Amino acid sequence: MTQARTLDDIHEEYDFLDADERYRLLIDLGRALPPMPDALKTDATLVRGCSASVWVYPVPGDAGGLTFLADSNAAITKGIIALVLAAVQGKPAADVADMDIAGALEPFDLRNQLSSNRTQGVPNMIALIKQHAGRLVQG
Repeated sequence: MTQARTLDDIHEEYDFLDADERYRLLIDLGRALPPMPDALKTDATLVRGCSASVWVYPVPGDAGGLTFLADSNAAITKGIIALVLAAVQGKPAADVADMDIAGALEPFDLRNQLSSNRTQGVPNMIALIKQHAGRLVQG
C-alpha cells in the first residue's frame, strides 16, 4: 500500500492543473483508496444527501489516529471523499472532532470547480466523519 498523500501535497498539484486535469486527479485519488469490503457498505455507513452512493467506515488506526475506509459508486465522488479523508486520516479523534474540515478543503474551491450535484454531499461526509470522531472522544 502506498503512503497516503497529505492535503497540502494534493493541493500543491491541484493548484497547477486545469479543470479536466483536476477531474483526473480526483479520480486517481479515489482509485488509490484502500478497498472497502462490500459487507461494510450498509445503511449505517451510507452518507445521506449525496447524489451518488458514498460509504464511510472508521477502522482502528495506528498510534490512536483515525483511519477510515470509504467508497462510492461514482468516480468523481470517490475522489472527493478521498480528498476529505486526506484531511483527517491518521489524526487523533479529538483533533478530527474539533477540526474545521470544510475550511481545510476551501483552497480546492470545490463549489466552483465541480457541479453542485458533485459537492452537495460534502457537508454530510464531513458530518459523518466528525460524528465518528466525536463518539470515540466521548468513549
